[in-house]
Amino acid sequence: MPFSVFELFKIGIGPSSSHTVGPMVAGRRFLDELQTEGKFDAVSRILIELYGSLALTGKGHGTDTAVMLGLAGEVPDDVDPDNVPGILEDIRSSRGINLDKKKVINFTESTDLIFKFDELLPCHTNGMRFVAYDSNESELYEGIYYSIGGGFVATVEELNQGNPMDHTDVPFPFNTAREMLDMGKADNKTIAEMVFENEKTKYSETDINRGLKKIHRTMRDCIDRGLRQPGILPGGLNVKRRAPDMYEKLKKSWMKNEYSPHESMDWVSMFAIAVNEENAAGGRIVTAPTNGAAGIIPAVLRYYEDIVPSSNEEGVRTFLLTATAIGSLIKLNASISGAEVGCQGEVGSACAMAAAGLAAALGATNEQIENAAEIGMEHHLGMTCDPVAGLVQVPCIERNAMGAVKAINAASLALKGDGQHFVFLDTAIETMRQTGLDMHSKYKETSQGGLAVNVTEC
Repeated sequence: MPFSVFELFKIGIGPSSSHTVGPMVAGRRFLDELQTEGKFDAVSRILIELYGSLALTGKGHGTDTAVMLGLAGEVPDDVDPDNVPGILEDIRSSRGINLDKKKVINFTESTDLIFKFDELLPCHTNGMRFVAYDSNESELYEGIYYSIGGGFVATVEELNQGNPMDHTDVPFPFNTAREMLDMGKADNKTIAEMVFENEKTKYSETDINRGLKKIHRTMRDCIDRGLRQPGILPGGLNVKRRAPDMYEKLKKSWMKNEYSPHESMDWVSMFAIAVNEENAAGGRIVTAPTNGAAGIIPAVLRYYEDIVPSSNEEGVRTFLLTATAIGSLIKLNASISGAEVGCQGEVGSACAMAAAGLAAALGATNEQIENAAEIGMEHHLGMTCDPVAGLVQVPCIERNAMGAVKAINAASLALKGDGQHFVFLDTAIETMRQTGLDMHSKYKETSQGGLAVNVTEC
């Protein structure tokens, strides 16, 4: 069944939805379960073990710090990025964590937070194990969680049940693009209208519209922050922030009326780069549908608002709702996790979502929207996830710029057609899933292949 707009678009912090947002959620969830089980007061020590991709790229993606923040009671959509360094310094200097701001326990990173580089938990490469002990070192409670992409966290039981966010009572329960188009035709509704009706089974119209505006505002704010922040990104690669310099150069040519038509794409690239530089610096981000691909949808949406003459608030709403439908289909039938299927599942999914959203905002039919999404997905098939030094910087930041430009191209191509095309979206999604299964693990967010190992030789 379809995922909610508020499940696919989560407000959090960088640099990774699967490696930062998910582990923070897992840490907080473990505390909640301890309290539910009545064992919180007896906790004297907590051991955390990170497996697979979480171990291999955890340092660069902030997984270790995210877990500590979660145990300290922080949540991704509420924690202030500016306060994070201070919280972590307190934990490290005192060698203790104030669990959920209620109970201080001893905590030493080197012994209590272990990276299991050569081991995997059985259900997913992004596995975490939390164990609570009492003062006698007797085990009180164990929690095993998997960060499955986009900030989603699930247990073994939830994974076995399928979609842990399953919505069985929605009026338009499409599981495939074909079903989505058939339902739209039968009820004479756009894709955005069907998604909105599904959302109304869980939220009021006022709450839906307020939530969409908050998502939109957070995306715009992230771009604006990224355009103002110069300097070097953290992590050791010494990557210089480019968005502020690009902004100054583009403003000058724009104000002098000396710009070329192709510079509209430079603005789009700049918007995407601004977001992903903020993400790399641990700033406030909307998973769209992941942090690694968080710049594509905001950039294309900003293109619609700032460059398309006919843009309006209803178009923004239509964009986000339509993008939700496409992201839901991809997550349901394949994956949005780079650790599971490579970057085709992150940048490819975001490109498809953005292409569909833009096409819808520009008045496309449902068939043209499906075509736009298919084009966006098809031309990212096979893309690997190979972050240099385990950081969400190279090649991730530029990939978002390219994905945003591709999304606009895909929407334009679809709008020039009648919705009839050779490869259907369902086929492209299934192909992406199969390609991900065949892809070697070294190309799935482990930093063991591709650019991650070759760039240092150049």
